[in-house]
Amino acid sequence: MRSKIPATVVTGFLGAGKTTLIRHMIENANGKRIALIINEFGDLGVDGDILKGCGDEACAEDDIMELSNGCICCTVAEDFVPTLQTLLDRDTPPDHIVIETSGLALPQPLVRAFQWPEISTRVTVDGVVTVVDGKAVSDGVFAANLDAVDAQRKADENLDHETPLSELFADQVACADMIVVNKADLLGADAAEALTTKLRTESRAGVQVVKATMGALPVEVLLGQGAQSEANMDGRDEAHHHHHDDDHDHHDDDHDHDHHHHHDHDHDDFETFVVERGEIADAKAFSDQVAGVIRAHDILRLKGFAAVEGKPMRLTLQAVGPRIDSYFDQPFGAAPRTTRLVVIGQAGLDHAAIEAALRA
Repeated sequence: MRSKIPATVVTGFLGAGKTTLIRHMIENANGKRIALIINEFGDLGVDGDILKGCGDEACAEDDIMELSNGCICCTVAEDFVPTLQTLLDRDTPPDHIVIETSGLALPQPLVRAFQWPEISTRVTVDGVVTVVDGKAVSDGVFAANLDAVDAQRKADENLDHETPLSELFADQVACADMIVVNKADLLGADAAEALTTKLRTESRAGVQVVKATMGALPVEVLLGQGAQSEANMDGRDEAHHHHHDDDHDHHDDDHDHDHHHHHDHDHDDFETFVVERGEIADAKAFSDQVAGVIRAHDILRLKGFAAVEGKPMRLTLQAVGPRIDSYFDQPFGAAPRTTRLVVIGQAGLDHAAIEAALRA
């Protein structure tokens, strides 16, 4: 049985930086074939270089085309499920599907659609990524340009126009497997840390909250979360919307910071390093030890392999936060029997302490 194709759902208000995040991901896809399902096609068209030859005429409804970099793009046709089926039925299906939701659509119904029998055996939600405008949320307004968000809301007759943004925001956070606090550079270190901590306490256990600038997230942090979100809907449900007369949204139009693309921040917010050690005695004990280190240091991803005493096969480890997947994959053969782990996390990890703990 071939494994399911992973799909990542990217959600967040207009202006939070979803498009920038997706564009950065495509530019750094490292050969991964990523299919994009974009709700508002015009969004990516603005910087259309990345979607060369994919003008609105070229991407008609239902039209799916392949781009030079192996990325496939399609507009959301009448129905999401047929669109997915079309992608899955291609001769060379994508390695990963990325779906950008409209800024105001709740991610929950979309995630539940993956339970449909037609697609449930073929595709799985790898993770729901909620992008937030760190500066706006920190200021208590949730979006930098509230008028634009409001206009978008009025244009969509399917939306409940009464719900305050704070509740829609709570829903996006409730559904997330990862929350990206974007525009962290506008906040300053202390405010960014405070907001990250607050969102971590407000979200479900195990949700990773990361800071980013210009949506620059390493692809291996963004994709490959393996959350199987559609199979774990518990605790992701939309908050029940209550309406109180005193629940007016306050906003202040002075805080409309324009974000200039002067230089590529690349991955300054993240770092990667390698820890090597000799053979380990016991695979299970080592896996528990690694999970403990990940928890203690808030490591986002860890991957690599270990040599286990008396076993000819290499033990491969892949961790998303403290969730570790390990299996024996191939014999060492002539290769040296060492243990090599790649650690990925937010900038500022304590290399020495992590290395000591992984070698203990």
